[in-house]
Amino acid sequence: MSIQPLRYIAFLRAINVGGHTVKMEHLRWLFADIGFANVESFIASGNLIFDWPACDTAALEQQIDHYLHQALGYPVATFLRSPAEIAAVAAYQPFPHEPMAATDTLFVAFLARPPSDKAQARLLALQTPLDEFRVHGREAYWRRRGTPSQSAITGAQLERALELPATQRNITTVRKLAAKYGPEG
Repeated sequence: MSIQPLRYIAFLRAINVGGHTVKMEHLRWLFADIGFANVESFIASGNLIFDWPACDTAALEQQIDHYLHQALGYPVATFLRSPAEIAAVAAYQPFPHEPMAATDTLFVAFLARPPSDKAQARLLALQTPLDEFRVHGREAYWRRRGTPSQSAITGAQLERALELPATQRNITTVRKLAAKYGPEG
């Protein structure tokens, strides 16, 4: 009896930001070298899709983290989600009380685990008239009103408040991933 592989979507932190440039072809090769099947990349920001038998995803994240640190020479945090989880993240409405304006941007910060209540309170304390936050499961949602230069909040502040590493993606990217790789995609 063979084990049926599952599809995973990996969100990698520190890829093609902060001076760490990695070609997607190289990342796909590294993932194939680990042994993953059907490896694909999605835009050049460290989103990789692959198949692997069902396992402990936290342990798999650590395995990928370790391998990429060795291969690239710097830490790369990995956040895995299933296609069903990505579809749920894409469909979630963190700010239902007010429609998004054309100038608003919604980011999703992927986390390894749900933040503590204290961490969530610290994140909510960062809110300003321009920046609003919500936490739902292993994701933090950041609604930024206006242009990026108008916000005084940074991704590093978000991580410090949550006391967890995170990697952020625009909701547009998450929705495109859900459409392409989700349960119906």
